[in-house]
Amino acid sequence: MSADTLIEDIETMDDCSAHGPTPLSLDEAVARVAQGYGAVTGTEEVPLRQALGRVLAEEVVAPVNVPPADVSAMDGWAYAADAGEGFRRLAIVGRVPAGSKFEGTVGPGQAVRIFTGAPVPAGVDTVAMQEDCRTDGDAVLVPASLKRGSNVRSAGEDMTAGAVVLHSGQRMRAQEVGLAAAVGRSSLTVRKRLTVVLFSTGDELREPGTPKPDHAIYDANRYTLAAQLDALGVEVRDLGILPDRPEATRAALADAAGTADLIVTSGGVSVGEEDHVKAAVNALGSIDLWTLAIKPGKPLALGRVGDTPFLGLPGNPVSAMVTFLLVGRPLVLRLSGASSIATPRSLVVADFSFTKKPGRREFLRARLERGKDGRPMAVKFPSNSSGVLTSMVEADGLVDMPAEATAVRPGDLVDFLPFTGLFA
Repeated sequence: MSADTLIEDIETMDDCSAHGPTPLSLDEAVARVAQGYGAVTGTEEVPLRQALGRVLAEEVVAPVNVPPADVSAMDGWAYAADAGEGFRRLAIVGRVPAGSKFEGTVGPGQAVRIFTGAPVPAGVDTVAMQEDCRTDGDAVLVPASLKRGSNVRSAGEDMTAGAVVLHSGQRMRAQEVGLAAAVGRSSLTVRKRLTVVLFSTGDELREPGTPKPDHAIYDANRYTLAAQLDALGVEVRDLGILPDRPEATRAALADAAGTADLIVTSGGVSVGEEDHVKAAVNALGSIDLWTLAIKPGKPLALGRVGDTPFLGLPGNPVSAMVTFLLVGRPLVLRLSGASSIATPRSLVVADFSFTKKPGRREFLRARLERGKDGRPMAVKFPSNSSGVLTSMVEADGLVDMPAEATAVRPGDLVDFLPFTGLFA
């Protein structure tokens, strides 16, 4: 069942085109996911406080301008600007706190005390910061050189009435929740949470917390995958470790297909391997075995059990996590109705040397440290083995080495995929 966990790191396997189907690039795999899958869940209305992490299923339109009127951007003094030098002496004629309105017009040679967010009175076009001004009895001295319009936020500067401010398919982060509140929404229509069935197979596996003979291993993959799925806001139904028997596997898959939106498992998906999961998926639906031109995480299976999508990940713990981040995450997002499935990335400076053969894209585990120049630097984890789960704990993310690349040297700019963005 889990032979793939023993051979994935063998050096002779680096030439993935030597045997089996033509290797698929990661970009091709993600493109197939994007084109072949879409939202599978219905919609529901939820209170705004429950919208975090959900996928929006409506267009949110601003009913009013935000801000609703010209307002002060800070605490200070409001007046009509008149270019000059030094200071102008203006008569104080009022005070405008946020949430109130100044009745009347501020005339030439006059100013009002104003606070952040307060609407600027008629006759006013400029606000001077309070620390740049000084009062003198019933007058205030303001800088004459301040440009007209300084420190004033125009009506509709943030959002204009009638504009679509949030789009269907957006995942709701804290800032999207705040934006919905800013236009007066107390609830939103979102996609229902995806239901994912997760299980492991293999007589060598044991549940954490139970006795284990020397020849067995604790099932870590199911827990790492469940945590990754939880971070994406789906509902996980954990079937545990299934008996390593064809009839048990087929029965579990058939039952899961009736209640799940996606089925995920790991192990037993190397090209040419005979195992109960592949046979059961084929008997109940269809399965495509992909040889991905990446390391770690070469073997991957995508298929359907009946009409329910099925994702089979490699058995090595690091390979299972990485392939889920690179392919499983986009699949979950598409099935959840998200319009964007892009993998977050940024450029950082390499603080290590590394060489590889061309033709296979590699993802190196690395932590970030601040360099002498203040820029973030990627420090590679010593081991490249896909069985070393501690490397994922030590790392802050993955360095993406393109297929055609053969070397990284200290000081090179490299693509970095941060875990903080991938686990959400």
